[in-house]
Amino acid sequence: MSESFYANSCPECHTNLIEDASKGECFCPGCGYVVIDQIENFGPESISSDAEDRMKNARTGSPMSYSLHDLGLRTEIASSFKDFSGRPLDSAMAEQVYGLRKWHSRIRVSSPKERRLSNVLSKINETCASLQLPKLILETASMIYRNYETQNTAKGKSVAGMAAAAIYLACKRCSVLRSLEEIVIATGVQDTNSTYLKLTSKYYRMLVMETTDNTQQQLSIDHYISKLANMARIDVKVVRLAVDIAHLTEDHALADGKAPNGLAAAYLYIASILLGVNVLQRDVSSISNVTEVTIRNRCKDILTTYKMRVTLKPQTINS
Repeated sequence: MSESFYANSCPECHTNLIEDASKGECFCPGCGYVVIDQIENFGPESISSDAEDRMKNARTGSPMSYSLHDLGLRTEIASSFKDFSGRPLDSAMAEQVYGLRKWHSRIRVSSPKERRLSNVLSKINETCASLQLPKLILETASMIYRNYETQNTAKGKSVAGMAAAAIYLACKRCSVLRSLEEIVIATGVQDTNSTYLKLTSKYYRMLVMETTDNTQQQLSIDHYISKLANMARIDVKVVRLAVDIAHLTEDHALADGKAPNGLAAAYLYIASILLGVNVLQRDVSSISNVTEVTIRNRCKDILTTYKMRVTLKPQTINS
């Protein structure tokens, strides 16, 4: 029996009420008084354990999604050339169904604006799937581009660039750490040189200025330390010490104008030295996409600004 406590109390003995969803009643466990005997059941209509039976009995479609061109409300013609009973269609009927499916897909995106929206949303879906981003990022990026498309026109702009900029802005808003270069590479563009990165950065700044929410949440250094540590498979105790050092130095203007990847790599390298863990500079630099010189400079900035005291624990010898 699925039961849950009701918000109100019993009018007779003032005991908390219990709602029994299986019987549709709301009663008092103390005196047995039934307050409500017909409660709406918002559960699934079918109680079948078979997924195919549930789909047959369902009278609603899939949930709405901003990542789809028509919010998921479209009607699709199945790609299989079979009737409702599973028997194959003859050649004439199969050709007719193929023509209907082709014209149905053409009519769905008739105007240039709809085609552009469909192309960008498809690229956003493809890129998020390639990066294994959560659905929250997919929906947020789709909503960002939809809001921009309603206020402005994206005519003449790169589809992959707009998709990458929207995903990067969604990652910023949802506190998911992804670099712009990672997203651009995941879009599948062959030419990922600095020119294309600058173009995507331009689109990103444009989205930030044109959308209503112009205040972007700054990611803390903890996110960068955790990401680099997971990629380099560094010990957990090194990560904890690096985060503690970062928290002790966060009040100083140490990070002004510095790349967060370089600072995170420096914190990890300092923590590994203090704990005696063998972590090479070249390994950290290759993962963080910064040079070894940058890591040494950031380490020098941290160590010259703050004095660190290391307390050695005496070793006990069991005789």
